[in-house]
Amino acid sequence: MEQQPGARNDMARPRQPVLFLPHGGGPCFFMDWPDTWDHMAAYLRGVAATLPRRPDAIVVMSSHWETGVPTVTSGAHPPLIYDYSGFPPHTYQLRYPAPGSPRLAAQVCALLDGAGITSAQDPGRGFDHGVFIPFMLAFPQADIPIVELSLQRDLNAALEIRTGAALQPLRAQNVLIVGTGMTYHNLHHLMGQNPQSNAVSREFDTWLTHAVESPPDIRTEALTQWTHAPGARICHPRPEHLLPLMFAAGAAGADRGVRDYSDTVMGKALSGFRFG
Repeated sequence: MEQQPGARNDMARPRQPVLFLPHGGGPCFFMDWPDTWDHMAAYLRGVAATLPRRPDAIVVMSSHWETGVPTVTSGAHPPLIYDYSGFPPHTYQLRYPAPGSPRLAAQVCALLDGAGITSAQDPGRGFDHGVFIPFMLAFPQADIPIVELSLQRDLNAALEIRTGAALQPLRAQNVLIVGTGMTYHNLHHLMGQNPQSNAVSREFDTWLTHAVESPPDIRTEALTQWTHAPGARICHPRPEHLLPLMFAAGAAGADRGVRDYSDTVMGKALSGFRFG
């Protein structure tokens, strides 16, 4: 029988933080790409050791699944979706057999519905590479049940903050809430190693870090208005890789945020964040 997340939880014990993790580029950590992703890989491998205890389950929003309404994976054994192309053949044989949690999926939908957010379940959907690639490093044993939550197709920052806020109660049930994406995602400039946007990426990263580390009410306002940040649309021509951060910030509630990862990859500034 599936264990209810948090069923053995001692409410006096600390609740889980909320994380925004960079997921890299495709299956970058599992191929020969010398020196480029090493710092990020080391950061991801250290994530579990920073948690107050082993999570009973994880709810994760990836930048690689968009639907009309928030939708959760509700199958007991989600497959993997190799949603990248042009990489070495062995990267399409990677395995990450983490279980799903139909019960937690139903609870996520109930919390969203209670907040007035229409939601849905998808029992056939698998984990995309925005989930299994970073989690292969962060939680390599693949033994923690995972429910993935989609982005909404209209890519609205305020709505993702509201979605995250609705799921705050899960943290006290020893459920880890995670957003995965990238704080810089202009592939034309990144892969072309366009040096003209290096300084722009640093300026945006500085603004983003200040926004995340601000008091929660100021943070919410800043992240909702992220398009007004310096270099915002250069760093994110399309915001799907940034919005899981908004989801994480919403789930953080009154907890302050902190940048716990900072790097430069192919000339572009990248960050990871933790709340609580």
